[in-house]
Amino acid sequence: MPRTKLDGAWGEALAAQYLRDRGYEIVAAGFHSRFGEVDLVAQNKKNLVFVEVKYRKSTASGHPLEAVTATKQKAISKTALFYMKKHGLEYMPVRFDVVGLVDEQATLIKNAFDFVL
Repeated sequence: MPRTKLDGAWGEALAAQYLRDRGYEIVAAGFHSRFGEVDLVAQNKKNLVFVEVKYRKSTASGHPLEAVTATKQKAISKTALFYMKKHGLEYMPVRFDVVGLVDEQATLIKNAFDFVL
């Protein structure tokens, strides 16, 4: 497996534990659709939360949070909508969070962006 895939899987596992420690219940990981992928799907209180995880070993090429572009937000939004329809959750309150990891240091941005089509 390429190093970046190993790093990504490690980062997603670290982010999942970070979120669990903050009261999130992880309900899915690595959900794919024809539109893209959502790294983690969680529940936090009454919200269904779609979480994008970005990992970097350092900030030499920028902070990982900067990598969640408008194009990526659109793909996540479409995949989230697909997930909700597939699981009959169309009327559940939704939030999009981002976890940025630099080495093992996590930063959580709640409600990082709005639904984008």
